[in-house]
Amino acid sequence: MAERTVLVTGGTGGLGGAVTAAFLKAGWRVVVPEREGGGAVRLRGEPQLGAPDAVRRPEVVAADLLDPAGAARAVAVAAAEPAAPLRAVVNLVGGYASGGLVHETPIEEFDRMLRINLRPTHLVTQAALPHLVAAGGGAVVCVSARAAVAPFPGAAGYATSKAAVQAFANAVAVEYRQRGVRCNTVLPSVIDTPANRAAQPDADHRRWVPPAEIAAVIRFLASDESAPTSGASIPVYGRA
Repeated sequence: MAERTVLVTGGTGGLGGAVTAAFLKAGWRVVVPEREGGGAVRLRGEPQLGAPDAVRRPEVVAADLLDPAGAARAVAVAAAEPAAPLRAVVNLVGGYASGGLVHETPIEEFDRMLRINLRPTHLVTQAALPHLVAAGGGAVVCVSARAAVAPFPGAAGYATSKAAVQAFANAVAVEYRQRGVRCNTVLPSVIDTPANRAAQPDADHRRWVPPAEIAAVIRFLASDESAPTSGASIPVYGRA
C-alpha cells in the first residue's frame, strides 16, 4: 500500500501525465482532479507491472479548480486516506495565450491569464495547507515559466500570471517554513509535448525538454530527498 498521497492538478495534460507516472513509479498514491460532470471518483490508466493494486492507477476526481468548492473537494479526496496522508501538492494546471503588445491586449484577456494560471494554484494550495501541516509537513510544487523572468513580446498576461505564481509560491514558503511545509517552483521553457510540436512544427524540437525530465525534478522537490530546499525557483530550460 502507498504510504503517502500527492495531489497533481493538470495531471491529464502533456506534462501532467509524466508527473503522474513518476509519482506512481515511486509508490505514491496519486489523486488527479479532472473537470467533468457527474462528480464521481474513479480509477483509470494502465496498471504498472508488479505494483500493488492500490498504486497502479491515479485516482481521478471530478472538480472545477477555478471554484473554491471544487478545489476543496479535490483536496478532500486526496486527504481521505489515513494510511496514506496528503504529503504533496503539484500545481500544474494553467494555460497560455499570446496576442498583441500591452496596449493592444484587451483587459479581459489579461484577466483570463491571471484566472487560469493563478487562481487554481491559490485555491488548491489554500485548501491543502491545513492537511499538509496536520500530516507533519509536506511539499508544494508550483509550475511557473521562463517567461516569468524573461518575458517575450506579445504575452504580457501570460508572463505576469506566471510571475504571480512564482511570487505566491515564495510567500507560501515563507509563511509555512516553521510548520514543516516547503514550497518550490519550476520554470520550464518549451516542453516537448505533442501539442507544442503541432503549434511550432518548424522549431528545433531537440532543444525542448521532455516531460519526463521535468517530472523527475518535480518528484524530487516533493520528496524527502529535497528536505532542505524551500522557496527555490528551479529553471528547467534544457537547451532552449
